[in-house]
Amino acid sequence: MLDVTILPDAIRRRGPWSLPNLLTYGRILAIPALVAILFWPRDDWMRWIALGIYTAAAITDYLDGYIARAWSQQSAIGRMLDPIADKLLVAALLLMLVYTGQIEGWTLWAAIVILCREILVSGLREFLADLKVSVPVSKVAKWKTTAQLFALGFLIAGPAGDKVLPGNTTIGIVLLWAAAGLTIYTGWDYFNAGIRHLVAEDERAP
Repeated sequence: MLDVTILPDAIRRRGPWSLPNLLTYGRILAIPALVAILFWPRDDWMRWIALGIYTAAAITDYLDGYIARAWSQQSAIGRMLDPIADKLLVAALLLMLVYTGQIEGWTLWAAIVILCREILVSGLREFLADLKVSVPVSKVAKWKTTAQLFALGFLIAGPAGDKVLPGNTTIGIVLLWAAAGLTIYTGWDYFNAGIRHLVAEDERAP
């Protein structure tokens, strides 16, 4: 592990302007940039620029948490904003991919399932936090996140990607459906765990 004491003060600082938090802020700022770029979906260069921004945002999703743990720079604002940034990014991209036509027809159901699950889990976590109960992230949930991550990447590339990799958009749609299937499983898993805690809380109530 990197010795934090050898790092410049600007990097070692803690609080709202620590490096992990700056990476999270950058991921949030990437959202309006991606939305704006995808308003020109027929321009191949715009597609590649959007994919580049999305890839950078996805990398920061891994790096912010890793750096925060490795350099002991965890913060309350980071714990709050990190999952919010992820959900905002996914929701905005799903909506824009419907606009650009990569998500259409029956595939809309996959997007709806993913969006509804994000809302369900967010509400459940917020409620359980009041009870001082945490719901750990399961291995299946990590598989879902990975499938969703790659699905969005393929779909952002869209027609521009099809010219480089035939079937690119189809791969993205298949991965999105895979993510939706895992989303149903993990959503039920989280909901079931939450209900158990709620029932136990009611039973303890006078």
